[in-house]
Amino acid sequence: MQILDFIVRSNEALNNQNYLLKVAPTDSSTLPVMYPGQFVQILVDNSSHVFLRRPISINFVDRGKNEIWLLIQRVGEGTEKICNIPVGGIINLIYPLGNSFTLPEKKGKYLLVAGGVGTAPMLFLGKEMKENGFEPEFLLGGRSEKDILQRAHFERYGTLYCTTEDGSLGEKGFVTHHPVLKEKKYDFIYTCGPKPMMVAVARYAREQGIGCEVSLENLMACGFGACLCCVEKTVRGNICACTEGPVFNINELFW
Repeated sequence: MQILDFIVRSNEALNNQNYLLKVAPTDSSTLPVMYPGQFVQILVDNSSHVFLRRPISINFVDRGKNEIWLLIQRVGEGTEKICNIPVGGIINLIYPLGNSFTLPEKKGKYLLVAGGVGTAPMLFLGKEMKENGFEPEFLLGGRSEKDILQRAHFERYGTLYCTTEDGSLGEKGFVTHHPVLKEKKYDFIYTCGPKPMMVAVARYAREQGIGCEVSLENLMACGFGACLCCVEKTVRGNICACTEGPVFNINELFW
């Protein structure tokens, strides 16, 4: 775990609510090893109301440019200030935090399911899987076409399926309605997004006898197990999602 200032090299509005920040260490130090599913805690500067850092999944790591990509959803004062940081601005991160998804060890069919900004860690996971010789498939869901983020990037690393609630892109409905879930048999599923979506995906995985990992989006104030805001009830007892997670096998959860 490190605490370090980063410079914002790029700040792109993907739609009216989601922004992609690409940041690099101000001291030009080489980024440490990071894994899909891990996250950062961002300091919110110059706010009289926001005192806690904001947890954000690592969206992508570009080793060639020494950059971390952070996909930010503007939902309140804290994330709005982060989204408004200009190119050349400084952002302070505690990173990398949490555990990670389990990378496959053998050939098989692997499905990565995500909704909203839950797509963020799936891009990084898909990249790592592709670079390790696997062929991931992605199933992304959103309310409309504009909510399906970074499609071109996902298509670089595997087959992409989409669902939208209004039918503007891909199949109409939720991710669990997509026909690919009936047409194919997967060996493992990874998922991140709104809890109702993850619960539905976990239920499908259990019914089909498929292994599944989820990345929880519990409220996290500190990121290293001190504040107890993110406690999750598991078969191992009540544990901090920020240190023991955010990634859990569904067999550990009471869903």
